[in-house]
Amino acid sequence: MALSGWLMPALAAAAIAVIAVGLWLSFQAPPDYQQGHTVKIMFIHVPSAWLAMAIYLMIAVSSLGLLVFRHPLADVSAKAAAPLGAAFTLLALVTGSLWGKPMWGAYWVWDARLTSVLILFFLYLGLIALRSSIDDETLAGRLTAVLALVGIVILPIIKFSVDWWHTLHQPSTRFTATLDPVFRTPLLVMALGFTLMMIAMHMKAMRNEILRRRIKALTLRTVERAGQSAVVPGAAG
Repeated sequence: MALSGWLMPALAAAAIAVIAVGLWLSFQAPPDYQQGHTVKIMFIHVPSAWLAMAIYLMIAVSSLGLLVFRHPLADVSAKAAAPLGAAFTLLALVTGSLWGKPMWGAYWVWDARLTSVLILFFLYLGLIALRSSIDDETLAGRLTAVLALVGIVILPIIKFSVDWWHTLHQPSTRFTATLDPVFRTPLLVMALGFTLMMIAMHMKAMRNEILRRRIKALTLRTVERAGQSAVVPGAAG
């Protein structure tokens, strides 16, 4: 809590500054010879898609830490990251649909890449729903950890779907190596800004979850003490 107390505002400020620079570079980028100005959707879509997968990997690592090392912060990290992952996955799906309309003639096609990302979104929703449906936080953490580890199989499917199947989605750019620098630079700057924003938001969500658990523990302790100190008439004798 002490570390995140000063680190989180710094990361948030850095994220705002980097994203502002990235947006400026994005608007300065020229239109693509085929896609026109719609190519600039890439500067939001690609970082969102990267983070959608990275956050799920983080949840899987946190889940492993919970099941193997029983570290309480691992469960806090996994719980705090799930809504963020769902949000970035939804943003990737929406921006991908907007980008696909002028290129494919439709907002949605049951393409291997699109379908696997949609499954990832449902996995995030499943993690959130499973945890919220169980009152016992210890049991909920373990069950969601198992589900997260089982669901990690979706990540290589998403990554290599454009190589394993014939899809409409463009193939891998080998981490933007095939992009012209005029597009690569704003894309990488936006990716850095989004990553800093995600880390700051994750820290904030973890802090909120820790405080919520502390308040719950103090409340239960107060109730137990009140019950122990209560005098029941007629109990003696």
